[in-house]
Amino acid sequence: MSLGKVVLAYSGGLDTSCILRWLLDQNYDVICYMANIGQDEDFDAATTKATKIGASKVIVDDVRHSFVNDYVWPAIRAGLIYESRYLLGTSLARPCISVGLVKAALDNDAQFIAHGATGKGNDQVRFELSCYSLWPDVKIIAPWRIEEFTERFQGRSDLIKYASDNNIPVSATPKSPWSMDANLMHISYESGILENPNNEAPHDLFQMTVDPKKAPTDSFKLSIEFSKGVPVKVITQDAQVFNDALEIFTFLNKIGGKYGVGRIDIVENRFIGLKSRGVYETPGGYILYVAHTDLEVFCLDKEVYRVKQSLRDRLSDYVYNGFWFSPEGRFVFDCIALAEETVNGKVNLEIYKGNVTVLGRWSPVSLYNEDLVSMDKHSDFSPSDATGFINIQAIRLKEYNRFQKQQK
Repeated sequence: MSLGKVVLAYSGGLDTSCILRWLLDQNYDVICYMANIGQDEDFDAATTKATKIGASKVIVDDVRHSFVNDYVWPAIRAGLIYESRYLLGTSLARPCISVGLVKAALDNDAQFIAHGATGKGNDQVRFELSCYSLWPDVKIIAPWRIEEFTERFQGRSDLIKYASDNNIPVSATPKSPWSMDANLMHISYESGILENPNNEAPHDLFQMTVDPKKAPTDSFKLSIEFSKGVPVKVITQDAQVFNDALEIFTFLNKIGGKYGVGRIDIVENRFIGLKSRGVYETPGGYILYVAHTDLEVFCLDKEVYRVKQSLRDRLSDYVYNGFWFSPEGRFVFDCIALAEETVNGKVNLEIYKGNVTVLGRWSPVSLYNEDLVSMDKHSDFSPSDATGFINIQAIRLKEYNRFQKQQK
């Protein structure tokens, strides 16, 4: 007798293929949901595999436009970056996928949503908090937190054996069982040899970017236009023009990958309390981050920019930790959007061997006053005013000097 209908977040990889088979063994009716979020995936082959394993239905959902417009663009506008280095590629994808999971479950009268996220990681939190926000009555099945499952499967080696025993084809092998997660924003790598933070990542690991040392010897120039902090146009040195959001991001990924832009190798702090080592490549996202940051400083008032940066850090934590749909997340997104109303203009860039260099920037309305800042004329600035400014600033320093002498 069936225990109910489950929508499984299915990738076609080792973990979720084995979880599909395990759920069927528990007498669940399983629908596989696959989000096309820009990963290099043979969805027809994955559909065939899931069907052969026993899924009653396979849903392939193209969410690429939604991912860029509703998740990547707001992240670029906010300047999101976790612990000063990670551009949140996986974190942004999870709420987008969760929207599709919940819709699939409701449309198919399912009672459960299942995922293959590990009990030690962030994704379990991101998926589940997003699903609960969208559908409070949902029931979650997380096999990597179920004792019966974890006693049987200690890790990937056990899964590989289980897949072999059940004729489930997988790409991972005991020799190189690292984990990879891909979407339009980035590819992340972890596990296997990467679990030792002192081990160098294999050179053939990267799939989205070339080794910067092997990138073209000629640089590539382009301009990116922003409206209210959001990219709206890319113009290249060879007069190509991209206006559509997905086309803009796809092109920047291509050119950034060609020049080896956006690679990082970091140890980060997971929300659950563990440190983990991750290798990431985010070519298009990094190009946009550099350009947007430059235009922000150009366009925003100094104090508004600093307040916005403090909100950015808060929001980066919220998104990393799975609180995309939280009230605090919505509030901070709205606050940052208000600040970004004036971030309009164009940034000129040069890309060369892993580097993105800003060559110039322009805005129709800017706080930059060339006459006022010029070293060739006084304009409305009175140099003598600086004397009083310095004297006022010096009072505190002089008093601190007097205080130190008193302590001796």
